[in-house]
Amino acid sequence: MPSSYVKGLHELADGVWAYLQPDGGWGWSNAGLVTGGEASLLVDTLFDLRLTAEMLAAMRRVSPAAEHIGTVVNTHANGDHCYGNALVADAEILSTARCAEEMGQLPASTMAAMLRAAPTLGQAGEFLARIFAPFDFEDVPLTLPSRTFEGELVLRIGDRTVSLVEVGPAHTAGDAIVHLPTEGIVFTGDILFHGGHPIVWAGPVANWVRACDRILALEPTVVVPGHGPLATRAALADLKGYFEFLTHEARIRFDDGMAPMDAARDIDLGPYAGWGESERLVANVHALYRDFGADMPSDALTLMGEMAALAG
Repeated sequence: MPSSYVKGLHELADGVWAYLQPDGGWGWSNAGLVTGGEASLLVDTLFDLRLTAEMLAAMRRVSPAAEHIGTVVNTHANGDHCYGNALVADAEILSTARCAEEMGQLPASTMAAMLRAAPTLGQAGEFLARIFAPFDFEDVPLTLPSRTFEGELVLRIGDRTVSLVEVGPAHTAGDAIVHLPTEGIVFTGDILFHGGHPIVWAGPVANWVRACDRILALEPTVVVPGHGPLATRAALADLKGYFEFLTHEARIRFDDGMAPMDAARDIDLGPYAGWGESERLVANVHALYRDFGADMPSDALTLMGEMAALAG
């Protein structure tokens, strides 16, 4: 496994690659290519068509099987893992049923409209414009999965076994992982953010902790996060620890009547203080307050506004 975190393809096993996009922050997601003979499976597409086309070209250079992608798996519904689907629309596109439903709720056209309106959205608009400036959401067709599953689905890609496992709701409503049992490789989607704060759009947080446990139980030797450099099981243990720590700290402040923003500003992150995208902390506190029974807003624009305020 390469120790450096550089953009592009990293071969993990014979015929299996991770595609990494530093710095792993907002929108800079990872993907993967799994081949078996002439068959191929793509794990996720990217945030726009230009980036996805660049990735597919790189994959074609390393494997003839990537000339015609036969299967695509969208690990979840966030656009940085599925907006590029239009470029592989002739493949069988798989996701969980909940993921497919959620994908239709925030198409690229909505993102494009939101960015056009950003100058009128105050601090939240400024934040959106800044973090999503590198991406082009105009004229991106909505390409939904052609097949869905619940629970677990085992595929054969040539002579290779690939297991799709539903672990959501956690990050989103319909998270799934892609497990290669023989090779000891897991593509986690956004169940793992490596080096940056996760963000809880759906929750409950306790289910995300269970998802970490479920992946750890697979005992993978290589873990491909949804964002960030390649990892080992230790990164999943760290993320589980983060959520357990944050649950404890948020509960104290919830019981004291603190607002989520005040709680986020008050929490000393300790060993997690160096993680990137620390503004996501307030969104995660919101999620925990919902888990504790509070009636908290969960719409993306409200949370973006609070994150913008925390980011300053």
